[in-house]
Amino acid sequence: MQDEAAGQGITGGTAAVFGASGAIGAAAAARLAGSGRFATVMAGSRGGAGLPSGCTPFRFDLNDDASIAAAAAELAPPLGLVLVCTGLLHDQASAIVPEKTVRALDAEALARLYAVNAIGPALIAKHVLPRLPRQGRCVFAVLSAKVGSIGDNRLGGWHGYRASKAALNMMIRNFAIEMARTHPEVIVAALHPGTVKSRLSAPFERGVPPGQLFTPDYAAERLLNVVDRLEKADSGGLFAWDGTRLPD
Repeated sequence: MQDEAAGQGITGGTAAVFGASGAIGAAAAARLAGSGRFATVMAGSRGGAGLPSGCTPFRFDLNDDASIAAAAAELAPPLGLVLVCTGLLHDQASAIVPEKTVRALDAEALARLYAVNAIGPALIAKHVLPRLPRQGRCVFAVLSAKVGSIGDNRLGGWHGYRASKAALNMMIRNFAIEMARTHPEVIVAALHPGTVKSRLSAPFERGVPPGQLFTPDYAAERLLNVVDRLEKADSGGLFAWDGTRLPD
């Protein structure tokens, strides 16, 4: 990864954000729209409404392959940046909570976590990656999590969330290898935003050390800065909000 001063910020073309109704996705879409760097900023959500001003809305259902295919077909070429800002850690309505012990594992909860955290982003990649330009720098990045790093895991627990994010990280590595054969300037990466004040982190905010609970806007700013600094050699990696490459 290059120094911040030597960043390779993408300009022109289209930037697209999948999951732009969430805290980080909305902040990222708003920053991209306000930057003036892209001809078009497209913001996708299930409802297609209530999105940041200056963005062109589109709809998609993360659990519907046909819906994702239709959304990908709407993206205006050439694509310069695609961010996937979807994810699930807990859902009170479905009784999904981070497991503290193997005895808490539940088949339906595991299936839902994999569907949202790994399968959905993989299907977005399935339909978007072939549409990326074969020439010129382009980044496809997904929100992952440090806890999905197998090499960094020292605490255990949160089995379903950790495992589904680890699966996503492996998908990203696979996609990077495959894209290098046909799209040599495309960079595929996973991003760890830190702990961000949002619905996802709300039940766990009390345990966050002072200064380590980020606003969505700050997280979006830092992540977009990381994206700008990525080099081709970084493709397939997992990067924290401060640019640190995390272990596989």
